[in-house]
Amino acid sequence: MYDREKSFPMEDTCNEARIEFTESGGLVNLVSRRGIITKLSRSGAVITMTTKFQLPRNFYLDIVSARIPMIGCLTQRVYPNDVVEARFLRLLSDKDLQRIFVYSTHRNHQGRTLDIYS
Repeated sequence: MYDREKSFPMEDTCNEARIEFTESGGLVNLVSRRGIITKLSRSGAVITMTTKFQLPRNFYLDIVSARIPMIGCLTQRVYPNDVVEARFLRLLSDKDLQRIFVYSTHRNHQGRTLDIYS
């Protein structure tokens, strides 16, 4: 299903991220791991984190620096160099995308400002 959807171009970024998921199928063991979002589009992200644990197929992504909580994600690929490619279950809005790029520490986004009136 996700390979037939339109994919948006990835843009370089550098934002703090946290993933949350339940471990071993139960609802009581909520696990959270930290990472860095290195590439982002409206439909997915590339996250750098240690993958020395069993990453589930579905998880929630919190973009800590931009204060955007609980984006549902689907794991597309896990690369051996600690890179995870994830697909969002819903598209990010332009407002959320702009907010993420404003709080990015990447040099391409240094001049962006947040429009508080929109």
